[in-house]
Amino acid sequence: MNYTYVVQCSDGSLYTGWTNDLEKRICAHNAGKGAKYTKPRRPVKLVYWETFDTKEEAMHREASIKRLTRKEKLRLCRLDGEIG
Repeated sequence: MNYTYVVQCSDGSLYTGWTNDLEKRICAHNAGKGAKYTKPRRPVKLVYWETFDTKEEAMHREASIKRLTRKEKLRLCRLDGEIG
């Protein structure tokens, strides 16, 4: 199984990525080993994910989410009333 996911960082920003092991990837982000962007913004909280059969599908969806505006991402994650 492959996943496209969005995490909310401690500063309220959103980070989008893909993985084939969601639990391990979130742990890596919180250990400072997940991504350069999230390392100084720990802890991160998983706020959204989708599942896909192939890595290519997950990567394509990651790219499409990254093109969304912040407002659209908040709506997607159903966070539009929670963070600014």
